[in-house]
Amino acid sequence: MTPAPPKAATRTYGVYRPVLPVTSPRNPDRMVYTGDADGRCEIFAWDRSSGVERQLTDRPHGTLLCAVDDDEAVWWFDEDRGGSGGWRTQDFHGGPDRPAMAGVPYGRPAGLALAAGGTVAVGIRSPEGLSVHMGRRGGTGTSVLRTTDSGTLCDLAPDGGLLAVSGPAHSARAVTLLTPDGTTVAVLSGTRERTWALGFAPTPTPLPGPTPSCGPAPTPGRTLLLVMRERAGRYHLGTWAPGRGLELLPWCSFDTETTARWYPGPGGTRVLLRQDRHGRSRLFTADLDRRELTPVPTPEGSILDASPAADGDVHFIWTDAVNVPRALSLSGAPLPGQSQWRLPRFGHRQDLWTPGPDGPVHTFVTTPVGRPAPHPLILLVHGGPADHDRDAYDPMVQALVGSGHAVARVNYRGSTGYGPRWRSAYSEGVGHTQVADLVRARAELLDRGIGREGAVGLCGTSWGGYLTLLAMGTRPDLWNVGVAVKPLADCVTAFRHSTPALQALDTALFGGTPDEVPDAYAHASPSSYAAAIRSPLLVVAARRDAKCPPEQIEAYLAVLRAGGVAHELMWLDSGHDGYDGADHLAVIQRSLKFLGRGLPSAPVPAEPSPHPERR
Repeated sequence: MTPAPPKAATRTYGVYRPVLPVTSPRNPDRMVYTGDADGRCEIFAWDRSSGVERQLTDRPHGTLLCAVDDDEAVWWFDEDRGGSGGWRTQDFHGGPDRPAMAGVPYGRPAGLALAAGGTVAVGIRSPEGLSVHMGRRGGTGTSVLRTTDSGTLCDLAPDGGLLAVSGPAHSARAVTLLTPDGTTVAVLSGTRERTWALGFAPTPTPLPGPTPSCGPAPTPGRTLLLVMRERAGRYHLGTWAPGRGLELLPWCSFDTETTARWYPGPGGTRVLLRQDRHGRSRLFTADLDRRELTPVPTPEGSILDASPAADGDVHFIWTDAVNVPRALSLSGAPLPGQSQWRLPRFGHRQDLWTPGPDGPVHTFVTTPVGRPAPHPLILLVHGGPADHDRDAYDPMVQALVGSGHAVARVNYRGSTGYGPRWRSAYSEGVGHTQVADLVRARAELLDRGIGREGAVGLCGTSWGGYLTLLAMGTRPDLWNVGVAVKPLADCVTAFRHSTPALQALDTALFGGTPDEVPDAYAHASPSSYAAAIRSPLLVVAARRDAKCPPEQIEAYLAVLRAGGVAHELMWLDSGHDGYDGADHLAVIQRSLKFLGRGLPSAPVPAEPSPHPERR
């Protein structure tokens, strides 16, 4: 009899997405995953063959990151509320947890790679920059790399002889290959063509066979790194090998953002690819030996993550507008997170394409069923900006639509899923380009009779919160209420108090630092326009937020107060990405109440239950 899977991963009124389980290299029936423990993210171990589930971690503010090595030791990151900490390990079957590796400094996680035979590489990010350490579980780590450059440990070759470190995809050091003694073997630049490292083949692998332009025949048994490179408006899969360099595969390219993973197993050259395209997803397998690309049949909607399993199966997280995200497998085998909550499903969804200077702007629109239009309208603004809204279940959408609001989710310029040209389109300036797209979508929604003039609001988190503040300050006549959760609010102050990785992103986005291009930062900063806001505004901020630090929130609030702008404020004692469902639920409830009060004739949304009924 097939055992029932454990309860759905991290579900508290749909606040969290489930996370794919990590399968033991020894036994595909043994998995570790991030699951729900009374509203917190915690780490669980599950043996599918016996049906035994065990909660590994129990920390007051939750635990998110986990892995499992060849010896079936479970790794998990023990972080504080500010996001810093270190890796710990414990046996899959139980027992005490211990520090994973001595000699590794306290900091933020920046990659973990587990090679065959027990060699481990750990990436840690601190105020001084990135450090990478190598060693064995329970031993002492040796420093391999220390750099002030922004970067993340991508992977460790299966023989432990080569590391790949990823920098910003657009930088001169997009990918750095180095040996355990710290010697740099190769550097792949992304300054002309953005480049991403995706991981080493699980075993020393024959290179793909030559094409007419690929040069000499492959040499068996060489280390192979999977790479994605943006070229001529497309995303090309490629491989890098020592002595041969980077070879792109002309038969395997895509018009929108795509990522890839190797299939596990000895000698294999198969790859699973996941493409995000126009708010939906597709899966493919690529056989590098045969140079064949094959679609993988999956339901229409969004695939939030996908991973090939050691037994040849494919595990993936799937959702659409009316189905809560859940973990599935192509074979139908049970996975942690398959069970679902019974959550509300309201509304009719349609796709809207609005003409714009760089192409049509795609919006997902959800409207109440059985209520006459026009409706009070809320633009729910996604973060990123390198992200996008999807054909995916969103509890905020369902709660708002269920209480009579129309909801629009706009994939403005800068969003992923629409190709390189769309992602890099900032013709009207940072922030202002995206606000212009929100304004265009708003106008069409009102022209079509979906939304109602005088009853239009904005709500966004992180970069979405930034756009909410910027739109309300630059076009105060268009918006009747706004909610900004953990937003970027003052660009210069945020840069001064941010992490090196985010400073590098800002420098690329603005064309320099605040000292080098002060006018660009001032032009894009919501604090420059805060005094012009005339509609109700709720700001939600986090005291331990490293991405949108509290100092820049305080700078923005000072401008609001000086300008006499009425507003409400909610502080959280958490980081940017909290793992406690109670915080998320409190933010949802406060936001729904505030939006409901701010839009004329709109009923106040019902509060979601913190304990939805399971089915």
